[in-house]
Amino acid sequence: MRVPPMPLNMKILYFAKDNEEPYVEIITINEARRRQSFGSIEDEVVEDLLPVLKDHSVLLEDVHIQKLAQYLPARTQEYPWRLAYSTAVHGTSLKTLYRNMADLDSPVLLVIKDMDNQVFGALTSHPFKVSDHCYGTGETFFYSFNPEFKIFRWSGQNSYFIKGDIDSLQLGGGRGHFGLWLDSDLCHGSSYPCETFCNEPLSKKEDFIVQDIEVWTFE
Repeated sequence: MRVPPMPLNMKILYFAKDNEEPYVEIITINEARRRQSFGSIEDEVVEDLLPVLKDHSVLLEDVHIQKLAQYLPARTQEYPWRLAYSTAVHGTSLKTLYRNMADLDSPVLLVIKDMDNQVFGALTSHPFKVSDHCYGTGETFFYSFNPEFKIFRWSGQNSYFIKGDIDSLQLGGGRGHFGLWLDSDLCHGSSYPCETFCNEPLSKKEDFIVQDIEVWTFE
């Protein structure tokens, strides 16, 4: 992953005080959030604290992006998001998803929208690929907006983070249940409580039908 020549999250804040002329200050997103936590930006208007998306998303709204950005690994911060795979663009094929991941070397964000219009998925420490065994690290987590935002981090009970087969993609596991599972056509999936993340089912129904999928990377 290349290092950008300057931070991509430099933002402009506009200040307007009584009897004072407006002026401009440039700070980072992290500094803006730090100030907000201390209640010191009461009169400041933050132009935009959302990450930069280099491609259009049919699934992610601003509220989704804002929530997820707070929990991304530090090594993905300050990088724009790029759409690596989308069922709307590339069709419904797990093989195509793997092929689009082949040259990536960064965490990826899996976004699923099911036929109940629920949005959920996972941030994985590594791209998806066909593998003989489970791989990944504790950076991996599940999330769901069903109906409020929740994340499910690594429990430490096992390391069944990612397992890619020709006929399915499996995330999380333990005691015979996958935390998140997708079939080869990316049309059907399931989500059950699993030991890896001690998660609730991410969708309303443990077995769901996929409406759309996107996979985002950071560069």
